[in-house]
Amino acid sequence: MIAYFDYRPELQRLRAEIDESIARVLDSGQVILGPEVRSFESECATALHVPAAVGVASGTDALIVALRSLDIGHGDEVITVANAGVPPVAAIRAVGARPRFVDVDPGTLLLDPAELAGVLTSDTRCVLPVHLYGQAAEMDTILEFAGAHGLRVVEDCAQAQGAEYRERAVGTMGDVGCFSFYPTKTLGAYGDGGLCASRHPGLEARLRRVRMYGFDGDRHAHVEGVNSRLDEIQAAILRVKLRHIQETLDARRAIAERYLEGLEGSRCIPTRSTPGSTHVHHLFVVRVPERDRVVETLVREGIGYGLHYAEPVHLMEAYRALGPGEGALPVSESACREVLSLPIYPGLAPADVDLVVRTLRAAC
Repeated sequence: MIAYFDYRPELQRLRAEIDESIARVLDSGQVILGPEVRSFESECATALHVPAAVGVASGTDALIVALRSLDIGHGDEVITVANAGVPPVAAIRAVGARPRFVDVDPGTLLLDPAELAGVLTSDTRCVLPVHLYGQAAEMDTILEFAGAHGLRVVEDCAQAQGAEYRERAVGTMGDVGCFSFYPTKTLGAYGDGGLCASRHPGLEARLRRVRMYGFDGDRHAHVEGVNSRLDEIQAAILRVKLRHIQETLDARRAIAERYLEGLEGSRCIPTRSTPGSTHVHHLFVVRVPERDRVVETLVREGIGYGLHYAEPVHLMEAYRALGPGEGALPVSESACREVLSLPIYPGLAPADVDLVVRTLRAAC
């Protein structure tokens, strides 16, 4: 059996440091918004070269806190994609705004900047590009468009921690970058967690207010806020893993290179890289014909897989009334019928990668 994801090999490698970090928190007497969160925020800000980093409870919460902090709300429209799962759209709806869906580039499956002008209205306030699968969207063009039309930019970096676009870290180019520390992520906790980062020093105080009821070091709600706090234990664990993130990235890239070499010339087509973007391979995604039949083969051979994502959000029951309807986003809709995520995580054995490749080539 080859698991689609397994955190235990990495845990085994870092076990002593992680156990020490957990014990440190439990012995401290402070488990919420204490020194571990403050230190992790500071270390993230240093790593990203930004002045502000604010820990929150999840990646989705990071998007909600970011949008609220930028005064995006009822009556506003936010441009985003439909092939990146529910969280970005759920966050947009949580603040009362409406998503405006654009199609994606057929090679990278990331937001296609050429589509932006076609959905712009007088109510558009923000663009929310998703750095899907582990690499950046074409941010130069997106930022140029946003600047020309007075729009905010919130980057969804949940799948791209450590990626860069033209030597700039994802999450540092827009107004706010939003990160997830869900266990499967490149920098994963053993629970949930998220972070908002910003290159604008003036946004830090507002991000901190919004994440905790609108308080400003008091019990007075200065703005409408939420309850979204990264806890001390997860922050302590993440501090350990942040110190070792380059090892994690190197391991993922080595696996990805093995996949790319093994699948060359097959009918399983990996997503294309964005020019100027470094890929961290949070996911290794291929497009395959007759996916259901291929999945049956993987299951029969005991190989785990993922589907990121099997259904575009604009065709889901909860959001269908908000979207442009079936056929309006042909690249996104086609991709969702074909994408298949292969096992990729630190500790995955080379022999297992080779078995996945052989099985996939035969199935395709």
